[in-house]
Amino acid sequence: MSVYSFARPFLFGLDAERAHGLGLKALDLAYSTGATAALARRCAPLPTRVLGLTFPNPVGLAAGLDKNGAHIDALLSLGFGFVEVGTVTPRPQPGNPKPRMFRLPAGQAVINRLGFNNDGVDALVRNVERAQRKGGLLGINIGKNKDTPNEDAASDYLHCLERVYPLADYVTVNISSPNTAGLRELQEEQALRRLVGTLREAQEKLAAQHGKRVPVLVKVAPDLSDNDIDAAARVLSDLAVDGVIATNTTIDRSRIQGMNHADEAGGLSGAPLMPQSTFVLRRLRARLPESIPLVGVGGILSGADAVAKMAAGATLVQCYTGLVYRGPELVAECVDAMRRRKEAPSRGTADA
Repeated sequence: MSVYSFARPFLFGLDAERAHGLGLKALDLAYSTGATAALARRCAPLPTRVLGLTFPNPVGLAAGLDKNGAHIDALLSLGFGFVEVGTVTPRPQPGNPKPRMFRLPAGQAVINRLGFNNDGVDALVRNVERAQRKGGLLGINIGKNKDTPNEDAASDYLHCLERVYPLADYVTVNISSPNTAGLRELQEEQALRRLVGTLREAQEKLAAQHGKRVPVLVKVAPDLSDNDIDAAARVLSDLAVDGVIATNTTIDRSRIQGMNHADEAGGLSGAPLMPQSTFVLRRLRARLPESIPLVGVGGILSGADAVAKMAAGATLVQCYTGLVYRGPELVAECVDAMRRRKEAPSRGTADA
């Protein structure tokens, strides 16, 4: 049995958000004492070239676990090829009232309505500057403050982009969280074109200013209609974004009806998200040019799930809720499964 399998009953006996914080403190302690090897099995590298970057392996940590970039080194020590921190906003904000995170063990799921709780972009920048960042790449996920109206959202995203650009290996634009009122309206075709167009112009200026081009990705929701997915694909293709992350959490409750906490407001993640997030991923892959890579996230709880994302068109994958239920061993399991698929491509989608 893994170390996490012993710790999990204790953590599951606590409020989900308290367990989240305690788990990060324990991970920091393990890292500082050189004990991380007891938590996660090391696996051979699986270098993956995408976005103009070489990832040590294609399995990453999704945004949301480390909002302020305060645990980067400890998280990378678990074997991730990349870690995405945030979502960060220009100004600090407390997020929504507690309790705001709920486990649904019967569905291997989590509902959260955290609401971009973070210490602000300046605090995140200080944390990132202190990190050694050994062994993997760093993505920084940016958003807008809750009290910034959508018509002014671009200014928030621009501020964060300018602050994190010199430090990030890539930047993710989060317009798909269900926990900031009105945020998902930025995914509507014309709003998306205005916002992403503005950020693309800024990206090119920053590339010239800093002498390096940092990829900018857009993270989309799983709850888009087919027409909305197609419209988003048109916009993102026209503007030649560097990549797309599919998907964020869902507001759909159809797969968890009757479960404890199923009626809590917020974004649902974990196993119930897998079918819909993978559908969106597959539809985007069919409608975007091959020059725009996709990151598959949502419902990965096994190596087979990671392979299913690859079969649907993802080059990279991310997990988060899977770690709650499986622990750090999930990382190596996903890397190993993806390696097997790459080494036997003739098997096609059979592994999915």
